[in-house]
Amino acid sequence: MNRHMQTSRTADQHIKIKPLHLIFWIIVLQLIIAFFTDGLIFTHEEAMWHYIGRNWLRFGLTPYAGGVDNKSPLIYFIFGISDRLFGVNDWFPRLLGTLVEAVGIFFLFKIAERRMNYRAGIFAVSIYGLSLLWHSTGGKYVSFTETYAVSFILASLYTSQDAQNHRHLFFSGLLSGIAFAFRFSAVFGIIPLAILNFRRHRTGGYWFLAGLTFGIGLFMLFMVFSGIRLHDFLFYGFSDNFGSGSPTGLSSAWKAQQFANGFFYSELILFYPAVAVYFLMNRKFDFLKGWLICECAGIIILGIFARNHFKNLLPCLSLISACVVERLTEKYPVSPNQIILGIWIVFFPKTFEPLFAVKKLFNLKKNQSASGLNSGEEYSKKLLGNWIRNNTQTGDKVFVGGYGAQIQVYAERLSPSVYFNVTQTAPAKKKLFSDLGNNKPSMMVIPQSADYIKWVDVDIRIFLDSLAGKEYRLDTALYHYNIFRLRKPVH
Repeated sequence: MNRHMQTSRTADQHIKIKPLHLIFWIIVLQLIIAFFTDGLIFTHEEAMWHYIGRNWLRFGLTPYAGGVDNKSPLIYFIFGISDRLFGVNDWFPRLLGTLVEAVGIFFLFKIAERRMNYRAGIFAVSIYGLSLLWHSTGGKYVSFTETYAVSFILASLYTSQDAQNHRHLFFSGLLSGIAFAFRFSAVFGIIPLAILNFRRHRTGGYWFLAGLTFGIGLFMLFMVFSGIRLHDFLFYGFSDNFGSGSPTGLSSAWKAQQFANGFFYSELILFYPAVAVYFLMNRKFDFLKGWLICECAGIIILGIFARNHFKNLLPCLSLISACVVERLTEKYPVSPNQIILGIWIVFFPKTFEPLFAVKKLFNLKKNQSASGLNSGEEYSKKLLGNWIRNNTQTGDKVFVGGYGAQIQVYAERLSPSVYFNVTQTAPAKKKLFSDLGNNKPSMMVIPQSADYIKWVDVDIRIFLDSLAGKEYRLDTALYHYNIFRLRKPVH
């Protein structure tokens, strides 16, 4: 053991690279990817969270009463603070997410250094930091809940790994509780961590669970004092996401294709040789194997296979890869600096999205007219939202049909329904039809695109067309949307 530690220390002397230097350059790359994509506007999900957060902190409309999405109130709160401080913007949540992500990378370094050595920590930072930037792992979605949940899981693992007493284990559980508060799916990272603590010492495991329970309890108190109903949180955040019309209510064929795309037709395959070697050279079932299996199971159980969901796999895959590379470095006379250079070449994100986005922005600046933009331009949604804001009164209600969260958030107008963005479960449709029938908006904005017809159920489209035909007059058409204004009553 001492000989191994002495060898590791000798090897570490050949590495002059500091983890903070690597993290700095990863942050720079992350900011470029986060800001110069999606036409330099809110992503669809960011728009939803900003809208709900703005309604919460600006108008006192709590989540699930002032807008519905299946996320934690914590992410709405972050976007609400962003709106409160800086108005309609996408930069603050992305910057904050990048900083949280950087903290998670540093904790991963400390975990790898503790489990192996400094050199392995440098390998892990390079692999993990670069893989976070990939297109296939949702590199541009740094403001999403996965960033927070994964970073808190890493902080929890580090605290648990270096725990000197029960207080540290309690704090580790508390950090895991915060991760769970950001995402229910964080449970797939918490389970192996809890098992690890129980295997070390049963009492320590109970202290970890106590901290976990306390963290979740604090989150529930936060909701209670914020006026958020626990029933609404559980319904919209969990149960309403299963069944026909929900995010998980997709065909088996679609799920199989997405599974193949996510796990095999992506950069994730770069990890698989190291995973195979790790399983062969280490026959015992250890923590990293259990963590990897749990996270894979979580992605498969959810069955959406969204790119950002694969962020949950990256910490354990990076630690496994760093372990294998470290073993090979010990066995073969290869310079660690050359290995790090090779890692950066192989794992560097192969994406041109930022360049395309900048080019798209310059093209749009040349032609701002409505007729000059096609229905595929995301930037046109921002322009339409700005037009609506400038052509309505502050108190006017505006409803945007289909997936119109980006238009809604830039318009800075309230929707007459909590379902301001299409949700197609039976309860959601019933609520939407009731809200629009009883609280008619001043303006209705209905898409005229092929995607609207393809993805929005026919009963919703028929209802909106019928309501527009009976109660509204066509005012204008912009950016492939028909804009209707409520008819004034005849006296």
